[in-house]
Amino acid sequence: MAVYGYEVIDKSGKTSKGSVDADSIGAARAELKRQNLTVIKISEQNALTKEINIDIGGKPTPRDLSIFCRQFVSMTRAGVSILEAMKMLCEQTENKRLKKSLEEVRVSMEKGEALAESLAKFPKIFPGIMVNMVAAGEASGSLDKSMDRVAAQLERTSKTQALVKKAMIYPIVLLVVAIAVVIVMLVFVIPQYASMFETLDTELPALTKGVLAASDFIKAWWYLLIAGTAGVIFGIRAFAGTDPGKHVFGKLAIVLPGIKDLTIKSAASSMARTMSTLMAAGVPMVEAVEIVSNTMTNIWFKEALQDAREQIGLGVPLSKPLEDCGLYPPMVYHMVRIGEESGAIEDMLDKLADYYDEEVEMAVQSMMAVMEPAIIVVLAAIVSVLIASVLSPMMKMYEALDSI
Repeated sequence: MAVYGYEVIDKSGKTSKGSVDADSIGAARAELKRQNLTVIKISEQNALTKEINIDIGGKPTPRDLSIFCRQFVSMTRAGVSILEAMKMLCEQTENKRLKKSLEEVRVSMEKGEALAESLAKFPKIFPGIMVNMVAAGEASGSLDKSMDRVAAQLERTSKTQALVKKAMIYPIVLLVVAIAVVIVMLVFVIPQYASMFETLDTELPALTKGVLAASDFIKAWWYLLIAGTAGVIFGIRAFAGTDPGKHVFGKLAIVLPGIKDLTIKSAASSMARTMSTLMAAGVPMVEAVEIVSNTMTNIWFKEALQDAREQIGLGVPLSKPLEDCGLYPPMVYHMVRIGEESGAIEDMLDKLADYYDEEVEMAVQSMMAVMEPAIIVVLAAIVSVLIASVLSPMMKMYEALDSI
């Protein structure tokens, strides 16, 4: 299948350019004609003429997707057809990757495919929960309600992510400033005193020698430090992408003080909210648990839910594997068990999600309350060591003068 670049005029008289995949130039013309486009120019693209797309927007965020869902619901409830709504949303979507995906979804729907089937072709753009909710909505004839629930779910996800990012801004800035201060002192300030220390007819303290050696090393081998730091970061990122790395960092996230509460409560909130949303749309529990497991970022919670899915398939209630895995707080499996016994598991999951949403906010605030003073203390300790390395030989010199 080749790629053909084209220039066309739509029904409104607007000229646009783009590309289309087709088996032949005739098939490409037929596809454009089927979209009610008048072809001005069309030709096969090669390595030199192929359009280069620079994706500035990046992967669409949960907020981008929630806006799309809200606008889709508003248009369809106003009587706009799904195809027309998709066309309008394609034109006004700002994120380039999302815009391109929506255009291809619209083309697939024009060929007779269902919306969920078309969305499923882009798993990196549209999450599994969105595809399954749309499929359930199409099957039950309540697509607008399903999209509304998806929008609410994505908005809560976006809010949580924004909360964590906002909380991390100050510690990251403080850490960068601390590193910059240390580098400036070692590279520019400490060397100013080096010549003076050499004139002192006395043995320099070990601390001063160590700091001077560190200063000389940074000035002489700074490129090795940069390369080494980049290598370490790359190595950690590569290891984190492997299965052992995911287990190591996942375990650290649930045992380290400070981030333990945030990790566990975020997982509990995400699990409860997503499960409730899927089950409210009529998705079977086994399938819902499978979808939820794929949304978990921590591999330990993901594997626990995958094990829960297998047990549910054998007739075991959801609360049992949630309790046995030892990852979720007691309140999670107790509330789920009450919901199973009363037949109101969706309501219980909703209440559980609301509770842990608030707990996540409190966990973020608690983490910030610990991180900010800790970074300040570490910065103060480092600067104190550097100052002491400068003052200690001067104090020794003054003491020697006083004894004369």
